[in-house]
Amino acid sequence: MILEDFNLENAERRLCNEALTTAGNIVGAAALLGITRHALKRRIIKLGLEWPRRGGESAAVSASASAHTS
Repeated sequence: MILEDFNLENAERRLCNEALTTAGNIVGAAALLGITRHALKRRIIKLGLEWPRRGGESAAVSASASAHTS
């Protein structure tokens, strides 16, 4: 992975997205990143990532992220 800049939040967003895409689930992605699933869930909310990508929990994550940033 090559980072275009030294923005830590953008790097964290890319790493989380890539881990989620590669693993296909939060538990596997957290293992790839070397963090707990709870830590990954906090990052998903903090970064406003949409997960899972199809229906279900993504609306809740997006709502939580919107409420958190307001």
